[in-house]
This record gives sequence, structure tokens and C-alpha cells, in this order.
Amino acid sequence: MTSVTYRDAGVDIEAGDALVEAIKPLAKATTRAGVLGGLGGFGALFDLKAAGFVDPILVSTTDGVGTKLKIAIETGIHDFVGIDLVAMCVNDLVVQGAAPLFFLDYFATGALDVDAAKRVIAGIAEGCKLAGCALVGGETAEMPGMYAKGDYDLAGFSVGAAERDALLPTNVQPGDAIIALPSSGVHSNGFSLVRRIFADAGLDWDSQILGKRAGELLMTPTRIYVRSMLAIHKKNLLKAAAHITGGGLPGNLPRALPGNCGAKLAGPWAMPEIFSFLAQTANVAPSEMLRVFNCGVGMTLIVTDAEAAMAELRSGGEEPFLLGYVTDEPGIVIEGTDKLFA
Repeated sequence: MTSVTYRDAGVDIEAGDALVEAIKPLAKATTRAGVLGGLGGFGALFDLKAAGFVDPILVSTTDGVGTKLKIAIETGIHDFVGIDLVAMCVNDLVVQGAAPLFFLDYFATGALDVDAAKRVIAGIAEGCKLAGCALVGGETAEMPGMYAKGDYDLAGFSVGAAERDALLPTNVQPGDAIIALPSSGVHSNGFSLVRRIFADAGLDWDSQILGKRAGELLMTPTRIYVRSMLAIHKKNLLKAAAHITGGGLPGNLPRALPGNCGAKLAGPWAMPEIFSFLAQTANVAPSEMLRVFNCGVGMTLIVTDAEAAMAELRSGGEEPFLLGYVTDEPGIVIEGTDKLFA
């Protein structure tokens, strides 16, 4: 009787081992104060005292990249979704006043393509370096029959910490200024609608739009705002923040506000051209665009001193702009929406 192996069943242990060896230097390059040990153990250790914390509160997040992965798979552009994965997690940590400490990833596929997986994880390592956190481990799951050939899925997990008295939000009041930090594009939300718009318009990822190949334009990675935000937080300029992801400004900004407060935002504001392209190609209503996409605003900051905060942000390479103010009535009012996508 012929002997059956795990490889015959679709799982290549040697390929998995090769990937681990290939990514060890990538993970090592992200190390930071507090990390104990390296890849290969059953769990990762982190010393909060060595990281400089006195009275820390841990903050944890988990997220994915959504159907943007379909475009990565169909275009073969695997280099940036790892940055997206880290961004979706660490941007959610920093709005609570926490500095990201470490990150773990979960990569699942039907049959392991070592080159594609290494490119994805190299992006994760790059995202960790941008955020100042360590890639301390993860899981690569090869599951034949669960995924079509070439498909893979990603999930990320990050832990950060803040001193107890530095947690956000804090003391938000009517009249506080709301500053916007620009997005780099669609980031990692709304791609099911993006894919529907392209399909209905008879476009593919090789189509030339806005002077660029569509796939390359759409794979622009999510911005990581950690260093800029921690800089103004350390100067006691930051009261609250909202990462603008699925739900857009109307769905995310209220999460940074007290229940008795709202916001008034002044449009139109400058945004990447991709948003007007999507709105005009499929006649998407401004209200729907604002509910689905970040529409050029990747992060909103509620600050104590708008002038000082924007000066500090500019010194760190950001291009902030005043978006609006906190009001004493619940709800998000956005003026000039009829001109946003003209």
C-alpha cells in the first residue's frame, strides 16, 4: 500500500520552515525595549518595566485588511497589505493614548507560496517599524480545501500601553478644535464597494485611471499616524482622537466624543482624487461616500490648542488642517457636502 504524506494532503512543512527562516531577520529588525527572546517560542514575552512604564494600562486591538486582499491577490501586489494590517491595529491603539508595543500576525492560505508570504510579512515588519512596535510572533496556517489557489487571509493583533493618567479621551468640551490628518487614499475600508464600482464600469486593475494603473493606485497602503500623535500627546495637546475607518467620519468621530456632544465640520476639504473618481463613476451619493470611505481624512484629533498642535504636527512631517469644532449638540454636521466630490 502506497504511503501517504502530509505533502500529499496539501501541506508542505518544509515550505513553512523555509518561511520562518526567511522572516526571522525581518522580525529581528523591529525589536524594541521590553522584548524578551525572539521568534520560535510558544509565546512572546514583554517586560513593561524595561519599556519605561510606571503605572501602565494595557490596550489591545485586532483587525484585518478586508477585501482589499482580493486586489492584492489578483494584481500580485503583496508588498503593502502588511503595512495596512499593522496600520488598522496600531492606529486604533494610539487614539486611546497608547504606544504600540508588539504585534502578531495570522496568515492563512490553501497552499503556501513562500515568496508571496515573505513579501506580505516584510510589509508587516515595515509597518511595525513605522509604528515603533516589535513583530514578536504569529501563525502561518496552510489549510488545503479552505482557500482557492493563490488566496490568503490576514489578521493582526497588537498590544500597546499607556500610563494610567494618559489614557484618551479626556475632558472633551464644546468649542474644542478638531484637526484632520490626511489619508493616503482609500486605506483599508470600503473595498467591496470599490470592487463593485469597477465591475459595473467594466474596469479592471490594469485600467489606467488618474494617470496610474488602477491596481497600483488602490494598493497605496494605509497611513500609520502613531509617531505624530504620540508627539503631541506627550506635550499634553491631545484630548481625543478617532481613526476614520469603516463608517467614515459620521460613524467614527462620535466614538471620541462625550454623549452630550457632537461636531460641526466645514467642507469641502482637499482629498485624494480617487474619491471623486469613485463617486462620479458610479453616481455614489455624498452621504454614502462619507459613510463608507475616509474621504481624505485618515485621523481626527481633538486638541487643546489647535495652533500649537498643528505646528508640532507639521514639524513631524504631517499636513494637518482644521476640520471643525466640538458642539454641544449630539450628531455630526458636515457642511459643503455637495462640493466634496465635484
